[in-house]
Amino acid sequence: MSSESIVKPVYQKIAIDIANRIVARDFNVGDKLYGRSSLASQYNVSPETIRRATILLSDMGIVKVTKGSGIIIESVDNCLKFIDKFKDIDSMTSLKKEITGLMAKRRQLDKSMENITNELIDYSNRFNKSNPFTPFEFEIYAGLHIIGKAISEVKFWQNTGATIIAIRRNGKLILSPGPYTVFMENDVFIAIGDESTYYRTKKFLYDK
Repeated sequence: MSSESIVKPVYQKIAIDIANRIVARDFNVGDKLYGRSSLASQYNVSPETIRRATILLSDMGIVKVTKGSGIIIESVDNCLKFIDKFKDIDSMTSLKKEITGLMAKRRQLDKSMENITNELIDYSNRFNKSNPFTPFEFEIYAGLHIIGKAISEVKFWQNTGATIIAIRRNGKLILSPGPYTVFMENDVFIAIGDESTYYRTKKFLYDK
């Protein structure tokens, strides 16, 4: 199962960490941050990575970088805005990842249901007489009164006692069709029931 995620650049992670440290009062407004070389050593990165982190903090109005004075803390409020911004991005990424995972699980579940339905039909063909709850198939051909109508509209269960578990349509298997699924010409629906249900369904479809 594949999932998509966003990996933060190292300089961005460092900028977020520095912002968190400012909020935690490790640094105060007006304080001077360590030099680039010192920060590079602390975070075990190159001075260029620290330079990019401080540019990001400067763009967000968190620090001011001046020649001779170094990196000065300017705002705690902007730190909070900066942190919240990346929290939102993380939340969206997490939700997207979760949706992707759920969609993959749904596809897997649909495939499992299709396999089980096919096995059920196969077993019923081989053990028809011994199975009290047999799946059976009926074709919807031209002229039948249910064409263009929904399952609930024709009161299918009330008239037949059969439960539709799938519909074959254009080479595809529609599993567990809901009450608003419309019957179409050339559909083959698969229903389950006992022997009397079979004859009631046959009469309901073809004797009108």
